[in-house]
Amino acid sequence: MAELIEFETERLRLRQWIASDREPFARLCGDPRVMEFFPNLLDRAASDAMVDRLEALINERGWGLWAVETLASNQFIGFVGLHIPKADLPCSPCVEIGWRLAYEYWGKGYATEAARDVLKVGFDRLALSEIVSFTATINRRSRAVMERLGLKLAAETFEHPIVPEGHILREHVLYRLSRERWKSTH
Repeated sequence: MAELIEFETERLRLRQWIASDREPFARLCGDPRVMEFFPNLLDRAASDAMVDRLEALINERGWGLWAVETLASNQFIGFVGLHIPKADLPCSPCVEIGWRLAYEYWGKGYATEAARDVLKVGFDRLALSEIVSFTATINRRSRAVMERLGLKLAAETFEHPIVPEGHILREHVLYRLSRERWKSTH
């Protein structure tokens, strides 16, 4: 088991998953607004299985898609973190930055705030050479977060191999940020 990385931002705590995260995570994974740019909603069993995987990966590596809670209330609000995608993508092998927050926490700057510190962990503590992010081409909200973080849009789109052919969400955009570029602005 690797050394566990957990940290705080100005308003948030990024930490390992705990049992009480499961119910609110299942609610957000079943919310059509939160899951608009994913092919399917997740039922409780699928949501719990995802938490099991995320928790195990953090135990194994020390980092991953961390559970996020507010410092003010200790309320679980979703996840933000780093992940190694299993799908064969144009950028593979890679480490992606990603987030999924409960709808009531949108528009408060939480995803950007947490992701900025996740980039710092990725580049400073883990010495990653590059961090990527990707989403369905039509997902303007996540693309805006990627741009605020300083990730740069790659020239070409790609078809995500896990999304069914012909599905409106299959076409994806890829954003990239190198460690050198990040260091030059931080």
